[in-house]
Amino acid sequence: MIEIVAAPGDREREAILAPLVAFNDAAVGPTERHPVAIVLRDEAGAIVGGLWGMASYRWLFVQYLVVPSTMRGQGLGRQLMAAAEAEARRLDCVGLWLDTFSFQARGFYEKLGYRCFGQIDDYPPDEARFFLSKRIG
Repeated sequence: MIEIVAAPGDREREAILAPLVAFNDAAVGPTERHPVAIVLRDEAGAIVGGLWGMASYRWLFVQYLVVPSTMRGQGLGRQLMAAAEAEARRLDCVGLWLDTFSFQARGFYEKLGYRCFGQIDDYPPDEARFFLSKRIG
């Protein structure tokens, strides 16, 4: 039976992911998966941005990177990416990869040495989504 879940959550995600992880691990060997969180705090200590990712198969996927507009221009994005690269090295990764939209930060990542390896045009409409990677070590 196929069912569209009206309000999917972690339970559904984990149930779908489990057989895929088992299949992948059987094909290429098991890997440790390490969530990575590098937070940016304001003066009161609240988390206002940062970087979220997942290391697996010796690559760190940077899923989210955000610096609030009021904190931009201070090199914090560069510092967050440098911290992510250091964490990737600590986790014995060979590289990092990420995606960004044409209206976001492709140039920022390219200045840090990331290279585009793919794109989807018209996602969102009249824009593009870019996939970038960087080998480290």
